Amino acid sequence: MTDTTRTQFGDFLRSRRKKLRPADVGIKDERRRRTPGLRREEVAELAGIGVDWYIRLEQGRAVSPSASTLDALAHALQLDKAEATHLHALAARNERRAFGRESVPPIIARIVVSLALPAYVTGRRWDILACNQAAIELLGFDRLAEPDRNILIYMFIEPEARRLFGASWSDEARRMIALFRTNHDLHAGDPAFMELVQRLGSSSEEFAKWWDTHDVHGGALGQKVFAHASRGVQRYEYATFQANDDPALKLAIYTPIDADGV
Repeated sequence: MTDTTRTQFGDFLRSRRKKLRPADVGIKDERRRRTPGLRREEVAELAGIGVDWYIRLEQGRAVSPSASTLDALAHALQLDKAEATHLHALAARNERRAFGRESVPPIIARIVVSLALPAYVTGRRWDILACNQAAIELLGFDRLAEPDRNILIYMFIEPEARRLFGASWSDEARRMIALFRTNHDLHAGDPAFMELVQRLGSSSEEFAKWWDTHDVHGGALGQKVFAHASRGVQRYEYATFQANDDPALKLAIYTPIDADGV
C-alpha cells in the first residue's frame, strides 16, 4: 500500500467497525459504550488476528495484510461484496500515475453523438468527457462550464440537478458518493482528486456529511426518475460500459421506460 491508501485503508476499517453493534456479531454487552460500534479488540478476535496487528492496520501503519487476513476482516466486519472488494483494492500495492484528465478517442465520441438515447462518457474522476444532445436536453450538462463538467459537481453544486431529481435527489446523491468513493480512495493523495473533494465539501453540507461515512457501493445499472421542467416525470433505466482500450472511460446510456416498466 502507498501512504495515502494506507490512510484510506485504516479510515475504511474504522468506519465499518463503528457501524456494527455488539448484537450484530453475537456479543452480549449491556454496558453503555462511550463510542459507537465494536471495540478494536473485538474485531481482532472475530477476525482471528492479534489486537496489536489490527490496531496497526487501522492506524495506517506500514503493514501488508495477506488475502486471507483481508477475507477474515471482511467477514468479521460483515462487509458486503462491494465493501470487501474495496478493502482488497486498498490493500493492493499499486503505485498510480498522477491523474490527468482523459481524452475520448474520436470513434467513441462519434458513437456517443450518433446515439438517439441520452449518453455520455466519464473518466476516473467522473469528469464528463463527451455527451450527446439527448443527454444535454435531459440532464442539462451544458449549464456547466467546460472545466466544471463533472458528475459530482453537477449533482452537488448545479441547482438544476436538485430540481431534476426532485424527491429522489438525496438517495441518488448518496449513492453517487458511495460509488465515487471506490475510485477516490485509490487516488486519495492525488491533487486533482483532493481539489475536487475539497471543493464539493466546502460547497455542499450534504456532501461533507455523507463523505465522512466512508460508504462504498457497487453497481453499473439501475433506474432513475426525473422531474423534467418541460417533459414532466421521466423514468429511465441506465447502464454503464467500460472501454476495452482504456477501462477508465465509462459510457453511460439511458433508456426511457413507461409507467408499466417497459
